[in-house]
Amino acid sequence: MSVIPTKLTQAAIESVFQVPDNDGAFKEAQRAYLNEIAGKRPMVFLAFAPKAAGTFLRQAAIEAVDGDLVRIVHAQGGRDAQPYMPTLIAYQLGGICSGPAVTHVHMQALPSNRRFLEMFKIRPAIMIRSIPDMLASYWDMIETDEAARRDGLNCEIPYDFPARSKEQKADFLIDIMGPWYASYYATWLGYAKSDPDRVLVLRYKDFKADPAATLEAILAHSKLPRSRGECEEAIDIAWRERDQLRFNKGEKGRGESYFSRDHIERLERMLSHYDEIGDSKDDVLLA
Repeated sequence: MSVIPTKLTQAAIESVFQVPDNDGAFKEAQRAYLNEIAGKRPMVFLAFAPKAAGTFLRQAAIEAVDGDLVRIVHAQGGRDAQPYMPTLIAYQLGGICSGPAVTHVHMQALPSNRRFLEMFKIRPAIMIRSIPDMLASYWDMIETDEAARRDGLNCEIPYDFPARSKEQKADFLIDIMGPWYASYYATWLGYAKSDPDRVLVLRYKDFKADPAATLEAILAHSKLPRSRGECEEAIDIAWRERDQLRFNKGEKGRGESYFSRDHIERLERMLSHYDEIGDSKDDVLLA
């Protein structure tokens, strides 16, 4: 498998080393070059929050399109991803992998990230799921998985998290990680409203009811359409591997047994700061 293209043009090299403006805007020459190469090779881009079935659907997508898992960020540590330009340029020029790239990143739709996605003609998909349910699943993971505690989510996970009381664990997840989830949905739902053709908004309850239909929608949106039968087969393969894909219980309402009413109200106050969430507040709080 090729790691970099066999031939890097001078324009590609110059683009890699040219720093965008503070808001992520590209320089004119850089923008002209990237417009030439962007979109030649489509990719599946799942910008899911943690514990929203992203890893599972990522693997199913790989099976469906005979693709390759590609990390498109500089490093995973810290988890609040920002795309890494050399990787995307190399992919569009034929390097990195032979098949379609499939990536799953815990990324907010902040202005610089939006510009990056638009420049490379990337069409991301996100998943709406109850934040308390996701935090309950994340709780389970970091309680038992030391590697997950090291990775964190744009924050440091306390080394003694497994030994803390239930109330302390709940407080940490709501107080420290809740704001990331609130901002994540504010940025993505705002982006989806401003550019609905670019951002595919999925719902966890629909995925649970018909996972093959969810995968089919993702692949069509990514310009890599596959038939219903191909998607069902890919889902079946991923399901057999679910234990290796950090697929937790996936049950609706799990957060109710992890968090008190006070915790949920604190999370609700965080969401209330963002007008972008609007009518979706109940979906991300209770769905």
